[in-house]
Amino acid sequence: MRSKLLLSGLLLPSVLTISFVAGCGSAASMDDLPVVDPNQLVPSADAVQRAKVIVDARPYDSKIPASYDAKKSWPLVILLHGYGANGLAQNLYFGIGQEVDRLGFLYAYPDGTMDSKGKRFWNATDVCCDFDKKNIDDVAYVDAIIDDMASQYHVDKKRIFIVGHSNGGFMSHRYACDRAERVAAIVPLAGDNFKDAQNRCHPKEPVAVLQVHGDKDDAVPYTGGTDPDTGRTIPSALDSVKFWASVAGCSMTADTSAENLDVDVNIDGKETTVTRFPRCKPGGAAELWTIKGGSHVPAFGRPDWANYVWSWFAAHPKP
Repeated sequence: MRSKLLLSGLLLPSVLTISFVAGCGSAASMDDLPVVDPNQLVPSADAVQRAKVIVDARPYDSKIPASYDAKKSWPLVILLHGYGANGLAQNLYFGIGQEVDRLGFLYAYPDGTMDSKGKRFWNATDVCCDFDKKNIDDVAYVDAIIDDMASQYHVDKKRIFIVGHSNGGFMSHRYACDRAERVAAIVPLAGDNFKDAQNRCHPKEPVAVLQVHGDKDDAVPYTGGTDPDTGRTIPSALDSVKFWASVAGCSMTADTSAENLDVDVNIDGKETTVTRFPRCKPGGAAELWTIKGGSHVPAFGRPDWANYVWSWFAAHPKP
């Protein structure tokens, strides 16, 4: 699997306080106090300092919509690249950054750590992709990105989202496992959960999960399996989604009645089927989009893929 993953990477609250000042004889007028959105994420001073140390060592790129207004809180979307790629290349491939002004969200696209082969990776699951066993704490890094963004801009704590490809998709699952209380929804493309998710993934609450996967993916097989080189076992795309359906208390009877979608522009017609697990608890959702004939690196239309991703996120905030 390592060689295939490598090649695929190359393809590409505030608390409102009224204070009385001694000797002034009057309290501050409520009209003079700032309006605070109750959904605004306000990290503690300690969290901001921890984040600063981490992001100073590992800077990330970001984009802010031209319409940004600090009078309200804004969604935050974080993009995680595939193994061997980087944030800039992944952003160009997905085309999400070009739509920030139109769609209206804060956006961050960081880089993973460089391994001994000169390839950037995320320490996501037991499958992918800490091949050098560096044991980087990338959950803490994503935490730092969120807190750093929230220290500069008004981030809506109910609308923090992660989209990832391949190793970045695995990392989106990992973050949802460890920080379900922070992330509202994830969209992993060609990246799965832990194989032994029951023992390795312990979300504190439901997360909305949209898994997108080509059934002809030869780097991260759609049906799962064991890598003959490493002996590591990958879950199937469907098993990854079923796990999140169980976390959210969804019906385990799949609904396949939704109309097909045209996700891959190199495949004729509406090639992508939609499988949903309905009647989930608030905050939960579990959906699998199968790109029939799709590879590890689907050909996305512009701005169609960004629209699909954002539409899913916008429909799945924290309750």
